[in-house]
Amino acid sequence: MTQAQWHIHQGSIDDMLVVEQQIPEFSNPKTREQILQRLAGRTYLALIVSCNGQPVAYKLGFEQAPKQFYSWLGAVIPAYRGQGMARALLLEQERWCREQGFSHIEVKSMNRFKTMLQMLVSHDYHIAELTPPATSSQTLLDVQIRFRKAL
Repeated sequence: MTQAQWHIHQGSIDDMLVVEQQIPEFSNPKTREQILQRLAGRTYLALIVSCNGQPVAYKLGFEQAPKQFYSWLGAVIPAYRGQGMARALLLEQERWCREQGFSHIEVKSMNRFKTMLQMLVSHDYHIAELTPPATSSQTLLDVQIRFRKAL
């Protein structure tokens, strides 16, 4: 599939949830209520990748503090991975944030999401904080990593 067969647009929480429910790595997909509660009263951006009219990827973030944007959630349905959608969403989110006057973007990921970590580092996101596993039953794969990028 080429990029000409998919496009990025601002979408709805419903579009995002269509994708969220199809991500096998998410043991507890977010609900509409959780998302709306987190976004309440905030400026936010919901970017969707559609293919043949169907949502297949998303990136959702919000204003965390003045001039600070938090890239909260994102995913690509497994059958659509490896086509540059996540990278395109990242770049579009950065463009929008610059246009809105944000000075930096923060994002958290986990050690288990190697492809995401590689993409962030390759796009000049820097590690700002590491949070070790919360319980002894967790492993190094559960280390949370907060990244920050100056715009």
